[in-house]
Amino acid sequence: MKEECGVFGIFNHPEASRLATLGLHALQHRGQEAAGIASWGSHGFCRRVGLGLVSSVFDRRKLSALSGHLAIGHVRYATAGRGGVRNAQPLVAQSFWGKMALAHNGNLTNSGELKRRLQRRGVRFTSSSDTEVILRALSLERGDLSGALRRVLAAVRGAYSLVVATPQALMAVRDPKGFRPLCLGSYGESYLVASETCAFDLIGAQYLRDVAPGEILRLDSGGLSSSYLEEAVRRSFCVFELVYFAKPSSRAGEASVYQVRRQMGRELAREAPVRADRVIPVPDSAVVHAEGFAEESGIPFAMALIRSHYVGRTFIEPRQSIRDFGAKLKYAVVREAVCARRVVLVDDSIVRGTTCRKLVRLIYDAGAREVHLRIGSPPITHPCFYGIDTPTQKELVASRLSVEEIRKFLGVESLAFLSVEGMLRATGKTPEDFCTACFTGQYREDGERIRSQLDASRSAKLCAS
Repeated sequence: MKEECGVFGIFNHPEASRLATLGLHALQHRGQEAAGIASWGSHGFCRRVGLGLVSSVFDRRKLSALSGHLAIGHVRYATAGRGGVRNAQPLVAQSFWGKMALAHNGNLTNSGELKRRLQRRGVRFTSSSDTEVILRALSLERGDLSGALRRVLAAVRGAYSLVVATPQALMAVRDPKGFRPLCLGSYGESYLVASETCAFDLIGAQYLRDVAPGEILRLDSGGLSSSYLEEAVRRSFCVFELVYFAKPSSRAGEASVYQVRRQMGRELAREAPVRADRVIPVPDSAVVHAEGFAEESGIPFAMALIRSHYVGRTFIEPRQSIRDFGAKLKYAVVREAVCARRVVLVDDSIVRGTTCRKLVRLIYDAGAREVHLRIGSPPITHPCFYGIDTPTQKELVASRLSVEEIRKFLGVESLAFLSVEGMLRATGKTPEDFCTACFTGQYREDGERIRSQLDASRSAKLCAS
């Protein structure tokens, strides 16, 4: 499962772009394909985007051109549309309110239909991103910007957390079901919005609250004001943010990510106990799950898998293939921690299962007597259509194999997943507040359309076979 995107916005600060850059650094885990910032000030409007990490896109010279009191930023991982710099955000268009920029985290389930409707009106598109659908529709509007957003977004289906900026105002909008996170903070006399609170922590800003599902925040010279697209009758916050995507130091859905993951590990230990000598996590995302499992089970915790953070593309793979070459580049096993021991390997999720299978082999090769696998979330059986780059359903190992078949494929002594009920119990919130579609197939926005597409895809495969 790949990260989606991260957005950041700040209004009324003389170093808005520099703070936006720092905020994007904190959100880098949400997207590493491209980064961008748009700013307004006495100089007028400026936009800088590029491919790669924030540190490679912005240097001192580029930041000096982005001076101003208002800035929005974006880190991108493509979930809709192709990659490339033309899809890097913020996207920009001329509008009734002047130059307008927009950055988006999420995925629109009816973007194709909306795009065709706009093209029939003569609108030309310059990217393949679904984000541009909202931008172009807004650029045709007039009058009050909050009202224009309500009119445009009334036709939009799917997940979106948006930051929209004009020379006069910064707007932040979250879809009525609240699929993707968006939060509000303050920094002195300035207001900020970001995908996660870790962006506030880095610059010393104060977290105020989450932007509510369906809420439109307006930040301008008059201060902060709020209105709504529509009342959120059923919240659908993505539970996978708490399982994997968000940083452990963040608050997501107004919950401590660290505390929720630790509780998921505890729930897992209660549901699937095992006799073992060590609990070891798959770094970095499953460390907190494993902490909770170790605390609840009483089995000692050990960081026996060491992950390299410096692995990029390599062209040195030998022709006489070394077994599990890629896994060995990325992970090293501490032999002393696993040799002759019964090991509980804890991971946050299983998607295709290929990496996990290689890790199991590495641990056995290091001398482990037994390897028991425990997963801190339920089996992922369905793709996501709300802003996560998920493999197709046929590539999800849990959609085509039983738990026992997955155990044999991975080569472990035992395998257990956290139940849906245990996962939701760990959040400490009402289960109805969460989207669990990737685990249950119950899609909460455009669900009938999505299910019919999946059914048609499965029927086509059966006919072909």
